[in-house]
Amino acid sequence: MDVPKHDVLIVGGGGAGLRAAIAAVEADEHITVGVVSKVYPMRSHTVSAEGGTAAAVREDNTDSHAYDTIKGSDFLADQDAVEIFVKESIDEVIQLEHWGCPWSRDPDGLMSVRTFGGMSVDRTLFCSDKTGFHMLHTLYQTALKYDRIAWYDEWFVTSLLKDDGKICGVTALNVRSGAIDAIPAKAVILCTGGAGKLFAFTTNASIKTGDGMALTYRAGGPLKDMEFVQYHPTGLPGTGILITEASRSEGGHMINREGDRYLSAYTPERMELGPRDMLSRAFIQEMRANRVFEGPYGEYVHLDIRHLGEELIMERLPFVRELATEYVGIDPVYEPIPVRPVVHYMMGGIHTDANAKTPVDGLYAAGEAACVSMNGANRLGSNSLSEIIVFGARSGKAAVEYASEQEFPEANTLSQMAQAEKKRIEEQFLKPRNGNERVATIRRDLQLAMEQGAGIYRTEEEMKTACEAIRKLLKRYEQVEVDDKSSVFNTDLIAALELGYMLDVAEALAHSALLREESRGSHAREDFTTRDDERFLQHSLAYQTPEGPRIEYLPVSITRWQPEERKY
Repeated sequence: MDVPKHDVLIVGGGGAGLRAAIAAVEADEHITVGVVSKVYPMRSHTVSAEGGTAAAVREDNTDSHAYDTIKGSDFLADQDAVEIFVKESIDEVIQLEHWGCPWSRDPDGLMSVRTFGGMSVDRTLFCSDKTGFHMLHTLYQTALKYDRIAWYDEWFVTSLLKDDGKICGVTALNVRSGAIDAIPAKAVILCTGGAGKLFAFTTNASIKTGDGMALTYRAGGPLKDMEFVQYHPTGLPGTGILITEASRSEGGHMINREGDRYLSAYTPERMELGPRDMLSRAFIQEMRANRVFEGPYGEYVHLDIRHLGEELIMERLPFVRELATEYVGIDPVYEPIPVRPVVHYMMGGIHTDANAKTPVDGLYAAGEAACVSMNGANRLGSNSLSEIIVFGARSGKAAVEYASEQEFPEANTLSQMAQAEKKRIEEQFLKPRNGNERVATIRRDLQLAMEQGAGIYRTEEEMKTACEAIRKLLKRYEQVEVDDKSSVFNTDLIAALELGYMLDVAEALAHSALLREESRGSHAREDFTTRDDERFLQHSLAYQTPEGPRIEYLPVSITRWQPEERKY
């Protein structure tokens, strides 16, 4: 074996993964932790989060935060998980403060807070409009204090290893050398983020290909609530770059072609601070009514922050100004910003309990890769950054407790598993085979199928077409030809492996959506336009089978808040 073994191995070096690593080494002074990341940790997608992180630290209370989250979820959130989340998020943001996170401050020295969509009070802490950037820096520099954390930067995980039904490590491709090794571990935590790259128009980085979700799916674990995909209402046309919700929190207006703040017809009490699913659907309604602008990259509306003034924009929204200037060529101090809905976040993911444990022994998950579920059918803005630190910490502690009772498998067993995985990849991708398919072509066709079948509004016919298209793409994937046969930095091979993950996740998503015959949160059916609590107040669970996904259901956990009509 060329690599050491670890008590706990974390896949993913973003906010959830780093928080899990810190929690693990602090839980037991004797254990070792490995962090495997396909990019350097500071390039993880957490760095792109802008607007803020939610916690009831000011004139607020946890019951209010819980209710807003549950209502925002369209009552599909597990309320026991939400109650844990709102309580522990307070301690977690204070812990980040102690580690050096530079929260923005009011003149009296208290942490600044702003209102985000669906939140009834100001409870979103922020660092100007680069919150994820500063949180990730804080977590990374804290993690570097511990010499018991080993870093596997630019290693790509290709499979989970199981021995006697338990996860016992991973196989990973060292991108710099091309070697495939087994990395043994008593417990594995998946913190690999979402799968926004299933869609062509997304705020997500290119690394967001659903790796951890697909690894779990292949290992026999279920993917939960995959039908719920969040569109963010304010992305830049053409690029999909996010214009943070903070721009509306600070007082920005959404304006249609007729000069109206059109959200008065959709979320009259909350206006621009309605939840993201409702604002995204409002755009489609305005588009169908021919009240939007036409541009070279399609339809859009205006996000107008000019009335806020240059001083406030430079204090609270400097990155918004930078993005608009660099990528659209307009200065939002003087001109409105063109925006349209864009795929942003996956509410669904790896099925876990409140301690981040999956149904697969030895496997844990946290962050966007996981579905605990506290987001239900729609996530409220700024809850995601809190989620990664709360459940990242819980996953690290739970994995250490589990690992303390486990033994490492025989080295020979792991070596054989690694050799089998190496042979699989060589046979499928690296040996000459005259395949007639290319990664980019299948990826383009997949993204088109997802856009048409799993968009903001959905119909049975469109989703059936998407399911059939994905089935055909999986067959075509068997004929993918990787042109680069080299070992060092073979990005062609990495893209092919990522495409396999994307296809698996897309399959689970499309079939879960087809079978949910209701409209709830981000899942809006034009053929089933109302919420159906009698049939679907439950989570979907997608299991991989040779015949396609098997969809089962699990009741929602309700503690104190009974479902009610959701309106703003």
